[in-house]
Amino acid sequence: MTDFYCRAWRRTTAVLALLLPTLAWGDCSRDIVVPVAPIGASVVINGNSITGVYPDVLRTLGAKMGCNFIFTPVPRARLEALFEAGKADILIPATSTPRRDQHGLFIPLLGNRPLLITLAGTRAPISNMQELIERRELRVALVRGYDYGTPYQLMARELSSQGRLFYEVDALSVARLMQSGFIDATIMGPTILAGVAQNDARVHGLADKLRLEALPELPWGQSGAYLSRKSLNTDDQTLLRDLLEKAARSGAVLESFQRHHRPELVAASIRPR
Repeated sequence: MTDFYCRAWRRTTAVLALLLPTLAWGDCSRDIVVPVAPIGASVVINGNSITGVYPDVLRTLGAKMGCNFIFTPVPRARLEALFEAGKADILIPATSTPRRDQHGLFIPLLGNRPLLITLAGTRAPISNMQELIERRELRVALVRGYDYGTPYQLMARELSSQGRLFYEVDALSVARLMQSGFIDATIMGPTILAGVAQNDARVHGLADKLRLEALPELPWGQSGAYLSRKSLNTDDQTLLRDLLEKAARSGAVLESFQRHHRPELVAASIRPR
């Protein structure tokens, strides 16, 4: 990890530490299981080291509340299966979906908006998903396991039927395809793609070349964490919910993103909940 990221993580921890005296602490009844996948600056996996905005938030809170978080790296698509099976106590970061609501309690931490991301160029703007579907010369890659709602899923099925859609295991794989020119577009939060570009030499500089376009079918929503209704007992759910909500209201998570990314990237896709 670069010196820049090390300094950023230390600053994030320092900010969170200032918040700790304001929280009422309890004790989790057991270790809290949190499988994670790499996702920009939100979750950074480097060998056996798991850091990033969200692991650091949870560790800092856990140090005072008597909760020990066990992080394990898994592919993003597998996170969903583990959460649905009750083998993951927390799904983070995550957007709210009806399917996930069946298995967990959603705690919003930030307002967020996925964008259409391409390389900067002279092509005509794309103003909605139908135009993207009709632009058959554009190849699209999406991360398997990302879910931005029904219009997103319907668009993905149509692009797949046209043979223009490529599913990848993580944002880094998408970034490498875009850097090589194999694909033309993706949909995700721009801080995700920029985060992997900043942290991997193979796609260094990609973040400076991105063109961002909002689509009306992908409005502002909320990103946060799901607490499992299956694996967590009622007391642990209540404790974790209270602490995450207080951390969200403090603004510490948003401030961490602001330290990691250029202002225009954050403003385009992240805001207080």
